[in-house]
Order: sequence, then C-alpha cells, then structure tokens
Amino acid sequence: MTNVTSRLDRIAVDPAIVHGKPRIRGSRVTVQVILELLAAGETIDELLSEYDELSREDILAALEYAAHVAGGTQVLSFVA
Repeated sequence: MTNVTSRLDRIAVDPAIVHGKPRIRGSRVTVQVILELLAAGETIDELLSEYDELSREDILAALEYAAHVAGGTQVLSFVA
C-alpha cells in the first residue's frame, strides 16, 4: 500500500473479547462481521446506519486488515 496511512491501529485483538477475533477497537464488532455484510451486498453507508459505534475509517480498517491477511502478511495483534 503506497502513500496510504495505515488504519490498522483501529483493529484490536484481545483473547477476552469475542474469543480473540480481530475487531474494531472499543467495540465488539469483528472484522469478519464487517466483511460478511459487505460481501452480502450491504454498503458502507448501510453499515454506518446499523452500527452507530462504527465510522467509515473503521470499515476501511477492516478492509485493510483483510487485504493484508489475504496477501499472506502476518498482521501484528493489537491488544486493547
């Protein structure tokens, strides 16, 4: 990813919260849930209206996280 500021600091992993799945920091919304909803055809705007705790940057962070994982990059786990 060139000339793009990473949003990965918005992703948190904590074994005590949602079984350690990557999630949006400060919430219980997992990266997986965001990706599944987008894959099912929901738009970012629809997600934002359904999940008040999310921002556009959070959703983009989930996509960035998924891109790194799909590319075979080991993403550091951020605990919080």
